[in-house]
Amino acid sequence: MGQPSSTVAYASVVLAAVLWGGSIVAQKMALGSFSAVEASVLRDLGGLAILLVTWWAKEGGRLTMSRADMGLLGLLGLGVLGNHLLILMGLNYVSGAVGGVIIGSSPVVTTFLSALLIRDVPIRAVLAGALLSFAGVGLVSVAGFQAAGERPLLGGTLVFLGVVSWALYSIGSRSIMERITPLTVNWTTLAVATALQIPLLWTDQKMMNVGFSSVTISDWLALGYLVVFATAVAQQAWLFGVKGIGPSRASVVGNLTPVAAIGLSAVLLSESVGPIEIGGICLILVGVWVVNRQTARLDR
Repeated sequence: MGQPSSTVAYASVVLAAVLWGGSIVAQKMALGSFSAVEASVLRDLGGLAILLVTWWAKEGGRLTMSRADMGLLGLLGLGVLGNHLLILMGLNYVSGAVGGVIIGSSPVVTTFLSALLIRDVPIRAVLAGALLSFAGVGLVSVAGFQAAGERPLLGGTLVFLGVVSWALYSIGSRSIMERITPLTVNWTTLAVATALQIPLLWTDQKMMNVGFSSVTISDWLALGYLVVFATAVAQQAWLFGVKGIGPSRASVVGNLTPVAAIGLSAVLLSESVGPIEIGGICLILVGVWVVNRQTARLDR
């Protein structure tokens, strides 16, 4: 299977990062009418339907893989599950802007875990940047946004674990995409995540208790954004980009996500942006810069 050009791959990753910035605001809005599990299940069911239709149209419904590949896809599905569900659960306790700042650590988390697990770069090259970014995450989780939620430390931790889940998914997906198309990886892992979430609906209900009539138009639109843009489009664009340039380089572009999230949270959710969150995002971005600088030296 041919590799996409670096220009197209980078453009795909940029698109995914910006769409995910908007998805943080959409997730926060959707939680007005849906529980975290309800929003996650409906999002994934809608995205899965779109991806299956696209896969059938483009690839003719052909699915050939080994038993080992099926096992790996099952594990990758856990990464999708953790990312979608943990971030939604965390946004119950912190603002969209805080969630965006923490998600800004994604590039360093991905590069750090990539160095640790597949050793594509030496761990010493990314350690300093990782510590800076993790300090930024800690700053906004522990000290920032006192008015953003009743349990900001819990919320920040859940969002960060969602970031770790996505980092593991990005790292694990690259090798299997040498044998299976990104579209197939996308819908199969999303199917696993959806199937695992459905039983959880009985433990976390909001809309199901009061009925569909309780859902506002804006919350339906937010859920629609999550289905179409954050799940079907962005996830496919991200996998396509990772296939072309790898998880470490793709993750660096992820610093566009918190920038978009903070801006949209201020405009659409009227959330304030103060020195704590600005300090946190600066630490995270400096960490990203340090990691990128060190890995660029190794490339040269």
